[in-house]
Amino acid sequence: MEDINVRSVRYPITVDQKFEKIALKLGRTKRQVFIQMVDYFYKSKKDPLDLNDELLKNALMKNHQQYIGFIKSQENMLLIPIKTEMDRVSVSQGKIIERFNTQILKANTDLLNNQNTQDGKLNAIGMIMDTMQKGLKSKEALKSQFMFILDSYIKSRDAFGMMTPGREKEELIAVTKAQISLL
Repeated sequence: MEDINVRSVRYPITVDQKFEKIALKLGRTKRQVFIQMVDYFYKSKKDPLDLNDELLKNALMKNHQQYIGFIKSQENMLLIPIKTEMDRVSVSQGKIIERFNTQILKANTDLLNNQNTQDGKLNAIGMIMDTMQKGLKSKEALKSQFMFILDSYIKSRDAFGMMTPGREKEELIAVTKAQISLL
């Protein structure tokens, strides 16, 4: 079997100390860390001399600009129309509330006043009906009393004979008239 580890890299002791600290911190061997570093720089195409990492900054700025563009397009497509509609709805709600406070409350007040007026008129009609009913009852009672007096008069007159003096007839008439006048 052929050994694949045929290359070697020479570097100063201070770099080796730093390299060893990195390997210990990551928990790997120096060889593994070196292979991973090479892979990282190869795949990311970063320049190790570029400590500020301009490529990363540029990529972040590009993504940031894309996000801002997306947000602005969403704002134009969704947020501004929604805000416009909400403003329109708010204005129409204000008009509805204003009309409710002026027209509907006035109509309700008028309706309540009309109901109170009709209630008063119905109460008056009810009182008139009670009075008429009492009048009818008293009229019926008056009729029955009159019929009683008339029957008494007729019975008394029929009891008179040919020989009944005129004075008794006059007394019967006077008593009957007095009873009728008491009704």
